[in-house]
Amino acid sequence: MSLVIDSNLEYLQNILHISKVTFEEKYANMSVDEIIEAEAAQGNQQAIELAQELTTNTSLVMELFDLADTNNKYMILREMSAQQLQTFLPEMEESDLLQGLYFFTEDKLMKMLEALPAEQLVNTVFQMFSKEEIVQLLPEEQLDKFLTSHDIDKNKILKHMQSIPEEYVAQVLEQITGEAQEGQDSIDLAKKFGELNPLEYQDALKAFQPTQKQQLVLSLGKEHEEWFQLFDADAYTKVINREKQQPEVVKAMSVIDPEYIQNMITELPNDLLSIVITQIDTEKFADILMNQFPEVMAEIIMK
Repeated sequence: MSLVIDSNLEYLQNILHISKVTFEEKYANMSVDEIIEAEAAQGNQQAIELAQELTTNTSLVMELFDLADTNNKYMILREMSAQQLQTFLPEMEESDLLQGLYFFTEDKLMKMLEALPAEQLVNTVFQMFSKEEIVQLLPEEQLDKFLTSHDIDKNKILKHMQSIPEEYVAQVLEQITGEAQEGQDSIDLAKKFGELNPLEYQDALKAFQPTQKQQLVLSLGKEHEEWFQLFDADAYTKVINREKQQPEVVKAMSVIDPEYIQNMITELPNDLLSIVITQIDTEKFADILMNQFPEVMAEIIMK
């Protein structure tokens, strides 16, 4: 790990007040640490002060080792362990972390989305699709699962069922009970629907045509957004994978809480994780190095 580049040495030369000729003759092949030590031994007051500040002065370290240069950041990061690298992630801007998601394949992104808590996944889905689009794109079996879920109040379903044209509700009741349903309004039909035994009730809900199921699910979902969490995670990711490209998916993932994005990024191999971290604010980078990894800083200074 060698960060002794021209701009660093020029800065060091200037701060120690050493002429260019002397610097090139005496210190051309020496490390920053060796140069400071040699000058301090000769009584250079600036070198003595600099030696003391190397472990405490963030601005000095940033300038001396040109840490604003992403290549220099990478040279440091690539020598660190996965556990050490993860220390930097909480200090990064979420927009920079999101760029790391482009290193994953779409299949891997889908797996990570499936592993999210339902609320986080649904919030992401809402960034890509309207509620109307969701119920149209999900398979019928998912609509059936939604409508027959024990998490949904039966009275809510019966209330929203009144928005379905009466003839469709009557057809379903006739199919399930074998009795004609003539001359009844939507309120009466919903009431009869609710009087079915549990098994008949579930069969009746499944007996609606897909269009009516979509209408009922959408009506319920608009009133209770949280019920969109009842759909299977893999049903959502299949829709996303079919309908959206990677850039659209990554953009939508910006609504995911940072802690989950950080967890995703840690699945990158160290070389790619290091590239992502090079985008961290330089001052934060220097602070973390100096305060949490003094052994790394020592190695940098000595090379």
